[in-house]
Amino acid sequence: MESFKVSALKYRPKSFNQVIGQEMITSTLQNAIDSNQLAQALLFCGPRGVGKTSCARILAKAINEKTNSSSDQDYSFNIFELDAASNNGVDEIRRLNEQVRIPPQIGSFKVYIIDEVHMLSIPAFNAFLKTLEEPPKHAIFILATTEKNKIIPTILSRCQIYDFKRISVKQIRDSLIKICADKNVKYDDDSLILIAKKADGAMRDALSIFDRMVSFTSGNLFISQVSKDLNILSSEIFITLLLLIKDNKIPDLLLKVNEIINDGYDSIHLINGLANHIRMLILCKDSSTISLLEVSSDLQEKYINQSKIFNFDWLIDALSIIKDTESNHKLSLNKRLNSELCLMKLSSLHFNGEKKN
Repeated sequence: MESFKVSALKYRPKSFNQVIGQEMITSTLQNAIDSNQLAQALLFCGPRGVGKTSCARILAKAINEKTNSSSDQDYSFNIFELDAASNNGVDEIRRLNEQVRIPPQIGSFKVYIIDEVHMLSIPAFNAFLKTLEEPPKHAIFILATTEKNKIIPTILSRCQIYDFKRISVKQIRDSLIKICADKNVKYDDDSLILIAKKADGAMRDALSIFDRMVSFTSGNLFISQVSKDLNILSSEIFITLLLLIKDNKIPDLLLKVNEIINDGYDSIHLINGLANHIRMLILCKDSSTISLLEVSSDLQEKYINQSKIFNFDWLIDALSIIKDTESNHKLSLNKRLNSELCLMKLSSLHFNGEKKN
């Protein structure tokens, strides 16, 4: 049987033009290489899974390829990676300092990538300072971290800092569409958008979720199955709940909540999802904010249609009630009752000037 390779490794970028969502950084690095103005100490910081280590490896390879005419040389011996999470002591940094003095046998530069650099101990940082301040001409340091605030100022002042940003839902979705085509996976747009939102801006997380969903759905990514496995309530449920709230059908509302909880969903997930759904309806109230929805065109149309039923004041009052419920949730002894009370309060709100009982 052929061994399986996870998508996060299979589709890891090999060049700057394959890096997703970091165009400003990749173009700056490429220009620095082309103009021979690359700093000897760089710090890549930002959220996890957005391409920091990948860009470091691409840059390390590109540096030697640019300075040498022979393209068939293997420059992997010029690239050294250190995981500071498990090698954070002063002894490891002292060994690195000794190794830095030796010039490369092939190519012009030795590149040192230190991942999770914020994990280094204070003595290790201090041991690294002098080398970082006056590195040999053949040495380039690329530091990567998710927590820039934990790096001592004396290190920060010696680095050229690049701030990586979260990848947008659209960019993640577009990448997943290409991967689906490559793997012959069937999908609908809403399922890929849901995976992209769940990843919270991290492409690596999106690919990990994608692999799990492909296995779970046997290669058929559709919103009903994907939302169930990700433990996320579908938009259709919230559309139904708001209609029951509007019509003051409290018994039907409680029965629907019972059905949702019996399916394994926590009551607070229901309340959080309802708040997000109401936010979507508020965005639909103005044509200039509809683009912020980040949903498929079909689902966008459903949001727009339901937003016409509720006036703006009602939506704001509803959000206020939900926020109070969320604040009280941790302190509540009966969390299900706390959520049900929230829905009953929403059902009793004034609707188009009419007070409901």
